[in-house]
Amino acid sequence: MKKVNLICIGCPLGCPLEVEMEGNEVLTVTGQTCKNGEKYARKELTNPTRIVTSTVRVTGGTLPMASVKTASDIPKDRIFDCVRELQAIDIPAPVAIGDVIIEDVCGTGVAVVATKNVPAR
Repeated sequence: MKKVNLICIGCPLGCPLEVEMEGNEVLTVTGQTCKNGEKYARKELTNPTRIVTSTVRVTGGTLPMASVKTASDIPKDRIFDCVRELQAIDIPAPVAIGDVIIEDVCGTGVAVVATKNVPAR
């Protein structure tokens, strides 16, 4: 049996969690003060995901870059693939917050959306 210590990020409390695992299976989670703690620990240790924030190049805009983020979390092991895909594109101005920049990043089924307005010149 293996013990893993985590700090929960499921809510603002930041509870210290202790997780007992057997192989890749979570047996117990202790230390949480809300229902989010156990859910966070199980997901983090068996299928970790993250929201990716980055930038993309903009052509013909008042700014050379626009900030973007994934609309939801993607598998943690796909983050670098996502960033490489974003580095490879240029988008034309104007760009508006919420515009879909990539519909399905890296085959994850998750969209990448703009988080900054960039007007055309």
